[in-house]
Amino acid sequence: MNIAVVGLSHKTAPVEIREKLSIQEAKLEESIVHLRSYLHIDEVAIISTCNRLEIYAVVTNTEKGVVEINQFLSEVGHLSLNSLRRYLFILLHQDAVRHLLRVSAGLESLILGEGQILAQVKTTHKLAKKYKGIGRLLDRLFKQAIIAGKRVRSETNIGTGAVSISSAAVELAQTKAKDFANRRVTIIGAGKMARLLVKHLLAKGATDITVVNRSQRRAQDLANKFSQAPLTLKPLNETMQVVAASHIVFTSTGATEPILCRKNLTEALDPNHFLMLLDISVPRNVAADVQDMDIIESYNVDDLKAVVAQNHESRRQMAQEAERPLEEEIKAFELWLRSLETVPTINSLRTKVESIREQELEKALSRLGTEFTEKHQEVIEALTRGIVNKILHEPMVQLRAQQDIEARKRCLQSLQMLFDLEIEEQFS
Repeated sequence: MNIAVVGLSHKTAPVEIREKLSIQEAKLEESIVHLRSYLHIDEVAIISTCNRLEIYAVVTNTEKGVVEINQFLSEVGHLSLNSLRRYLFILLHQDAVRHLLRVSAGLESLILGEGQILAQVKTTHKLAKKYKGIGRLLDRLFKQAIIAGKRVRSETNIGTGAVSISSAAVELAQTKAKDFANRRVTIIGAGKMARLLVKHLLAKGATDITVVNRSQRRAQDLANKFSQAPLTLKPLNETMQVVAASHIVFTSTGATEPILCRKNLTEALDPNHFLMLLDISVPRNVAADVQDMDIIESYNVDDLKAVVAQNHESRRQMAQEAERPLEEEIKAFELWLRSLETVPTINSLRTKVESIREQELEKALSRLGTEFTEKHQEVIEALTRGIVNKILHEPMVQLRAQQDIEARKRCLQSLQMLFDLEIEEQFS
């Protein structure tokens, strides 16, 4: 079995492709079940964010497993395989392991050191377990990735003052609008991204912020976090009235279809009212046809790259500092993975020794006769088990801990030959 990752990100695909392949949490269980139904996919976990969709899998046949994942992505995005392939990356074995640990550490993010991705990796792990997508290999890999992400942030400065997608959007808006003090700002959505938007807008001097959201309870929870600067809350059915009265609108919702388009904006806006739209959602909340409207300046997540580039160089050195703890965690996972080679031999040896123990115990008890009580039998049973376990313990520990691959192979071969063991391969 081998580990593979197939996916696309802000580095390989524009937002109009990424939104087609976005998998919302409500569809995650269905997607995992679908992928697990393929013949050559044994384990699977899915990371789906605004900047990436990555499918991690343990495949029984690498080439065929990758083909099956490609087929799944083609169905999800309603794209032909030929048109999809140009946007996908495929990483196998050690490269797949390294990639996940780098993702968790924020080194593959649009913004180096971005903090949200670690929480997203944790969520991926939790949901993959909940929906029975992962087994032994991916469970260990994701745990190792989470440890790596935490270490990088605690042992380096890459997380210090790290900007997020939300802060980059606010910075872009400030670059264009110059001043927030006299601007009416609206945020559509009340999730984590919206909370960060409010935080950064207040830090940049915004004083008039309205939050529009379907759930008023969730909007109120957001407002409660910023009681020092009261927010105006509006229900979703008043979206267009609020947008029409705004100067700057940020959209950050989980909607799968655009909520602002040329038609409803044309109907709602005064022809002389200029509006700036910043859409940080994937799938996009603002339709592409809005770009053609003269009174609207519209931006999406891909337009943030210029803002990010200004901070990128200063963070590159911090990213280099992250390589040491990452390499240590990659090595730890590889050692664990290689130790699995010993499992079939250890299991076979234990089975053979246990069979011998049971046979000899049965002979001894039959010679002792019926006067031997059940309690005495339990004592002898425990005694023989204890002897077997103590004899096997140290050799098994040393075998698992052997880091020299060739030395471990020689040890395994010797055990198999000396004890005439029949080995059923579990990993390849």
